[in-house]
Amino acid sequence: MNSNVAAFLSRHNFVCHEDINTVASAIYNDMNRGLSGKESDEDMISTFCLPPETKVKNKTVIVIDAGGTNFRSCLVTFDADGNAAISEMEKTKMPGVEKELSKKEFFAQFAENLDHLKNKADCIGFCFSYPMKITEDGDGILLGFSKEVKAPEVVGSKVGECLKQELLSRGWAKIDKIMLLNDTVAALLAGHVIAPSGKNYSSYIGLILGTGLNAAYIQPENEFVKKQIVVCESGKTRAVTRSDFDIEFAKTTVNPEAFYMEKSCSGAYLGPVAKIIIQTAAKEGLFSKKTGDELAKIQSLSLIDMDQYLHKPKDASSVLGKIIAENASGEDGEILFELLDALVERSARRAAAILVACSMQSGEGKNASSPICILCNGTTFHKTYKIRARVMGYLEELLTVQRSLYWEVVWQDNDITLGTAIAGLI
Repeated sequence: MNSNVAAFLSRHNFVCHEDINTVASAIYNDMNRGLSGKESDEDMISTFCLPPETKVKNKTVIVIDAGGTNFRSCLVTFDADGNAAISEMEKTKMPGVEKELSKKEFFAQFAENLDHLKNKADCIGFCFSYPMKITEDGDGILLGFSKEVKAPEVVGSKVGECLKQELLSRGWAKIDKIMLLNDTVAALLAGHVIAPSGKNYSSYIGLILGTGLNAAYIQPENEFVKKQIVVCESGKTRAVTRSDFDIEFAKTTVNPEAFYMEKSCSGAYLGPVAKIIIQTAAKEGLFSKKTGDELAKIQSLSLIDMDQYLHKPKDASSVLGKIIAENASGEDGEILFELLDALVERSARRAAAILVACSMQSGEGKNASSPICILCNGTTFHKTYKIRARVMGYLEELLTVQRSLYWEVVWQDNDITLGTAIAGLI
């Protein structure tokens, strides 16, 4: 790394190459505190469910996927062989993202988004990607919103029951069950669903690294909990160092002191944090004056913008590539690349630390023929510059080489939809 870049990052308390084992151990210990009922950063939410033992057949279920910026809804039908078919998919904006909504307005928008599926199935799998306390009947009590959703009156509500009442008021004939789950649980269940015949996985983990960040795993029975899927709410982990840039950005968010880990890793935040980093670097003279002046004029920066530069730093059609192509002198282009790459590297290391902690907690993966299935979902994980490759490289070293634990990362199109459909029929 350029010595000026290294000095700049160090000066602002940005730890690029933090020790993953140290972070993983801190997360693991925090998980145990949460499981035992002690105060912890992560919520460690019980789900009271496990993957089904046999394939679901000859069933139809309504699926809702509400999280991040989008609201998706569709039908999923399982045939006599257990093969799934997705139909009537619609996508719209997530309620509460564009403006603050009351509780009534929030659920009314949800119900309106489901009008195209009215009375087409009597079970609903509802992937609601926010912190919830899952009840034993499969409903979920909202603990709080992340991802900048603004509907404070909804916090503390039983989401499934509220939606059911709103749908019935709009003339729905019958709703037997609305099963609430987190997107990490849906990812975990999808890993179980897509496992090929003859494959033997010893356990399952679901990781989401997209707009937000979270993980779920199967907790073995112990003195505190029965064997079940547990949602960690990993984005709340505070066992990480916050840089000056993270603190400055956090002040612009709805809850500055929440979701330390998520705000350092996930797609909703990487672009804005990158903007603060490069404009601070410009102010402190890391770039030539002409380049620094142009970088200082940037009004907003998305993950897509920074990722385009990392993938193609010589492409003048991107926001950052254009600035470098037209103004750079000396090492400007390399300095910009290293600053952005440091942010991506940190994200990959922290995601790997979460997976190491979940794998250790599962107690499985001890035999090479029965690895842990890790289904990873999210565009930040799969498309952002080198994140997937880096995470998998770190898992090889930290799990397989150092701990003799075996694992396999999988993914599939529509994985959250498939996992949510299964949940709606458990």
